[in-house]
Amino acid sequence: DEPARKREASPMHDGSNATDAPAGEVLQADVLVVGGGLVGLSLGIGLAQGGLDVVVVDREAPTEQVLPAFDGRVSAIAYASRRALEALGIWQHVAEAEPILDIRVTDGDSPLFVHYDHREVGPEPFGHIVENRHLRLALQAVSAETKGLTLLAPAAVKKLDRGPTEVEALLADGRRVRAALAVGAEGRQSPTRDSAGIRTTTWSYGQVGIVCTVRHEKPHRGVAQERFLPAGPFAILPMTGNRSSLVWTERADLAPALLALPEHEFLAEMAKRFGDYLGKLEVEGPRWSYPLSFLHAERYVAHRLALAGDAAHGIHPISGQGLNLGLRDVATLIEILVGQARLGLDIGDPLALEAYERWRRVDVFVLGAITDGLNRLFSNDIAPVRLIRDVGLGIVEQIPPLKRVFMRHARGDMGELPRLLRGEPV
Repeated sequence: DEPARKREASPMHDGSNATDAPAGEVLQADVLVVGGGLVGLSLGIGLAQGGLDVVVVDREAPTEQVLPAFDGRVSAIAYASRRALEALGIWQHVAEAEPILDIRVTDGDSPLFVHYDHREVGPEPFGHIVENRHLRLALQAVSAETKGLTLLAPAAVKKLDRGPTEVEALLADGRRVRAALAVGAEGRQSPTRDSAGIRTTTWSYGQVGIVCTVRHEKPHRGVAQERFLPAGPFAILPMTGNRSSLVWTERADLAPALLALPEHEFLAEMAKRFGDYLGKLEVEGPRWSYPLSFLHAERYVAHRLALAGDAAHGIHPISGQGLNLGLRDVATLIEILVGQARLGLDIGDPLALEAYERWRRVDVFVLGAITDGLNRLFSNDIAPVRLIRDVGLGIVEQIPPLKRVFMRHARGDMGELPRLLRGEPV
């Protein structure tokens, strides 16, 4: 309809492209990926390895192949996601990663708990904690060697038109990119999604995630802690060396005051919640925060358009599965689109895009509902509710088959998996 066409042609990104390129140049590709972060660049690499010509447009300039300063940001890479990154040749370039061998879930000071031991479901760890700077360098190293992949960065998409047989993106520097399909992978505030008129369901949790790295006296031995406190979950994730990444969920009205505390006072407040099981503590590097919210796109696809990663869905970080959901989008899209191309079919065919949406929607809905429900259940100090959830933790601990189901979910290898998540090549 006419209003839809106007939305599709609306301006999307402001900003300029610092790369030198002749205005009016036209680049032809099979797939245009808008957004070159962890999800977008992984997708571009996998599609190019599958024989497609891919252009990835990203607003940020690539990091020089020298390790940048640690900014405190880390990601949890589940076992199945690691298999996908290995199959794409990316994991081999990750310089440091700390395995998660055990997970311990507790509710405040309750004596009841759940303990997950990776050996109960196989020899491999539940996953790894990786500094984002190492992931970015690994992705850039592989993308530079991948035939058929063009990374335009820094660059900005000014307008995206989706015609009957192709999409055309006008970049801020005057260049154009034409492709059979566009993928929006530029995060929660996705201009690509908004330009297609795809609505989202969103809500705020009234919580802020405070993130920092803690150096401690004693080794963590690969144990991840998830402590449920009245303000929200308090996660302690093992990093290389005697370090852990802290994701501290706090009420939105209290978080600014905590973040503004002098270092020694912040450390004292953090230590009250952290405990002394790892000995003396100190905060290493910066502390930062972000508001916690839920987002789900009403559709993951439109005419010659697909969404991946946070452009399609954003969940509470209670389970550390946000990036893993995005990498499962990547593996699914690669399998469907490369399969279409190898059969000589249109990769932008609506039936293929609908297959992607069906495959991903159930997984995202289930995990989104679980994380939302757990956060609401545990982020309070109501006595009857506390009793019910503590009894629930005790029951789960005593039923090994039920524990194994939860452990498989943590590993990311439940359900029908694309080839990459099974560790098979594109």
